[in-house]
Amino acid sequence: MRITITGATGLIGPQLVKALKNRGDEVTVLSRNPEKAKAALGVEAIAWADPAGEPAPAAAFEGRDVVVHLAGEPVAQRWNAAVKERIRSSREEGTRHLVAGIAAAQERPKVLVSSSAVGYYGPRGDERIPESTAPGGDFLAGVCVAWEREAQKAVDHGLRVALVRTGIVLSEEGGALATMLTPFKLGAGGPLAGGRQYMPWIHLDDLVGIYLAAIDGEGWSGPVNGSAPEPVTNKEFSKALGRVLHRPAFAPVPKLAVKILYGEMADVVATGARAVPERTLELGYSFLHAELEPALRDALGR
Repeated sequence: MRITITGATGLIGPQLVKALKNRGDEVTVLSRNPEKAKAALGVEAIAWADPAGEPAPAAAFEGRDVVVHLAGEPVAQRWNAAVKERIRSSREEGTRHLVAGIAAAQERPKVLVSSSAVGYYGPRGDERIPESTAPGGDFLAGVCVAWEREAQKAVDHGLRVALVRTGIVLSEEGGALATMLTPFKLGAGGPLAGGRQYMPWIHLDDLVGIYLAAIDGEGWSGPVNGSAPEPVTNKEFSKALGRVLHRPAFAPVPKLAVKILYGEMADVVATGARAVPERTLELGYSFLHAELEPALRDALGR
């Protein structure tokens, strides 16, 4: 297949590009810095200088079979008003401009697999959250609703659209886990804000596997949760990470400290979501890493 990817130099993209190349697919990436992307990934790269401000170049989609949309401002950072606006615009306007570029192509792709996030559901305590659950009402949920709405407009142009609502990706290369590693390695790790909130984690291998399944499978449309079958509480996650790193994990981090560390993102960190991959499993995906501690050991090379 011929596949175009946005956001290919982020946390997920390099592993997905590698997997696609290994099975013989032809990959093109859209990037703000195509020279850097081409050097890093070893694939054709086309410039898209301002995803939030201009349509994607139609030439990037001509004759392609599939588009994978990963681009967006990282969520796992300290939030303030400016960061929140970048998070929102990079997803809402960025996806709108992506679909505009697809629509302008003469020979359009047949499939769009677009990233989303389990933040779609908002804080729900201990409630198990399958893909049929209604959206939440907080900032991140609103971003995800707008993000998915813009992606779904590709249906009007004849594309099958799958939406991967991603959880906490287990990788030391970036994301939430990489942020947690430093205090744990220093012996100062522990549960955040009481530790009762759920963490819908997923190994990077499985997230790539879900993207491959969504690319290939005709039945993969609409939302699927990109999270392992059994989410755990932050307290359980902290204990498992401490065991893997051979470091103590009993120093609780109070909510005020979480607020200082994460800014406005503290509410998301302190509440979490017990997302479960009900449709992902129904569609036949078999997880490679279904248990947390072995998944952490593999992700961290321990």
